[in-house]
Amino acid sequence: MAGDTGRGPTATTDPELACPTSAVIDIVFSRWTTPILWTLHTDGRQRFVELQRRIGTITPKVLTQRLRQLERDGLVERTYHPEVPPRVEYEITNLGRSLAPLFAHLATWAAGHLDKVERARHDFDTDPSRGAHSSP
Repeated sequence: MAGDTGRGPTATTDPELACPTSAVIDIVFSRWTTPILWTLHTDGRQRFVELQRRIGTITPKVLTQRLRQLERDGLVERTYHPEVPPRVEYEITNLGRSLAPLFAHLATWAAGHLDKVERARHDFDTDPSRGAHSSP
């Protein structure tokens, strides 16, 4: 552009320009986001305790944080029911559901390739030339 000083972000200075999917990866592939979205997609609307039980090892604090972030990102909807006792439910939104094909592709890739990854890790870990004191 005319008048451009060339001092704006570039692919070498801005990671999101270097890899345009990095913002999506930050949103979707944090440690607990995928299991939360997967559970809500496959099992439907869930109360907090049900969701925590289905996921298993997530702490209440982390689940609360991730649900708030997913709600902020528009991937999860929180519904408060003013009853006694109060009831809160979470469900995946249409935007969250739009990630289903991505998860399906990842599941297919995992089924076809995770054994190869495990073999590569084993080979790497047992290769004596890759000892703790080897150079990179």
